[in-house]
Parts: sequence; C-alpha cells; structure tokens
Amino acid sequence: MSEAILAPGRKLGVIGAGVMGSALLKGMLDHDLLTREQAWAASKTETSCHEVAAALGVRASRDYEESVADAGILLVAVKPNQAARVAEKLNASGLRADTLVISVLAGVSTEKLQGLLTTGNPVIRAMPNTPCLVGHGVTVYCGGVHALPEHLAVAEKIFHSVGKALEVEEHYFNAITALSGSGPAYMYLVMEALADAGVRVGLPRDLAMELVAQTMLGSARMVQETGRHPASLRDDVTTPAGCTIGGLLMLEDGKIRSVLARAVEEATKIVEQLGRGKS
Repeated sequence: MSEAILAPGRKLGVIGAGVMGSALLKGMLDHDLLTREQAWAASKTETSCHEVAAALGVRASRDYEESVADAGILLVAVKPNQAARVAEKLNASGLRADTLVISVLAGVSTEKLQGLLTTGNPVIRAMPNTPCLVGHGVTVYCGGVHALPEHLAVAEKIFHSVGKALEVEEHYFNAITALSGSGPAYMYLVMEALADAGVRVGLPRDLAMELVAQTMLGSARMVQETGRHPASLRDDVTTPAGCTIGGLLMLEDGKIRSVLARAVEEATKIVEQLGRGKS
C-alpha cells in the first residue's frame, strides 16, 4: 500500500463512528489507506456498533480504552460538548505522545483540544461536510502547534479520500463550518423549494426533483470547471425580456441574497458558542 498512513504495528481508531466518522473510515478503506485489521471504531450504543461492524468489516465496540495505546491515529468525531470527556478517557488509557489526534468537532480549537490532552500530541482540526458520504465532500483542515508537515500530509490523504481537502488558517474555521459544514442543509432546502415549485406548475414530483438535483449539480460543475464567476454564468442564461430575468427579479424581491447571508452569519455565531462549551 503505497498510500498507507499508519506505521507498522499501529492502528487507526474512530471515536464516534456516526454518519461522519463512518464515512471517513469508509473512504480510507476504499482508498487502501489502511486495512480493516488496522482499524477499530467506537460508538455509543450496541446497535450502532453492530451496524458499523457489519457495514465496514471493522471491530466496533462501546469501549475503546484498551485500544488507545496501540493507536497511531485517532479520529475524534463526537459532539463538541463531549470533547473533555473523550480527552479524559484518552489521558487515562495510555495515549502515546506520538499518536496523531484528528478532530472534526465543530467549534473546538486546536488550542482547546491540546489543553485537554496531557501528552503533547500532534493535533489536526478538520471540518468535513456530509457529501463525504458519496465521495464529493469538501474538508478544511489545519494543524496545532505540535503538528508537523508529515501530520498534515496524512490528514490531506484521509480527507482527499472522501472529496476535496483544503488546508486553511484556523481563524477561518467557524465561518467555514457555517458555510460548507452547514451548507448542504441550505442546498437541500433550496432544492426542496424548487421541486415544490415544479409541482406547483404541473410537473410530477419525481421528475421535478430529478431536474432540480441535476441542475444544481451541473451548475456547480460549471463554476468549478470554467473558473468563471457565477454572475457571468448567470448572464449566459438571462436573455433580454426572457423568463429567467423575471424569475431572478422575484428572487431579488424576496431578498434571497441577504437571507442566505444571514443564515451563514447566524450559524457562525452558534459555532462560536459551541467552542465555548455552550449548547
């Protein structure tokens, strides 16, 4: 395995093998970054452990303390308010100082996580989004004070296995969490509304949804592959006195720009509260 991310004899553990934790582990396995024998997962219920084990073919259990000492990489994907409890368990379970700890906890800074750990581990903070489940996510990541270039390279490999991976400065994280972390939910709401509109003007719902989904996908690819500004691409569709300009004027009357901007602004404020330990 030329792309292997683990040193011999070490394992990778996913603490919090929910939707995102499982998606990231699946991406690593699918891209041969590690074998199933090198991975383990921890989840909070017996049912979820059985589901993870059946779906991914890895050992999964509620208790992970005995597995910590052999871990070369720990991916922490629990709720932000569980960060202190997980760190306490790791500290008491023989966590080695050279174990790379990768956190996808919204709002939890590398400084805060490093302060909770007592062994001076290299820490990577990351924010993926749910399209990682289908290999088309986008993840931003950054390193803490003990993270070396080789640790960042490992993180890049892991997150590239489920989509795009971008190294960014940490002070952008709360805004990115609100924009791309929460972003799929905004897109789904827009898609649902457009499909409903299609039904309103006479389309069957399944046809309307297929048209909306493919149109959104194609529009995103146009921005990515042409490198043109969305406003320029919009002009290509907007002919004088045509139907598109009429629809766009209605959207502007509804203040769609400011509503979307306010959504991201509000979500950013909540992420900042999560980082302070508030619910």
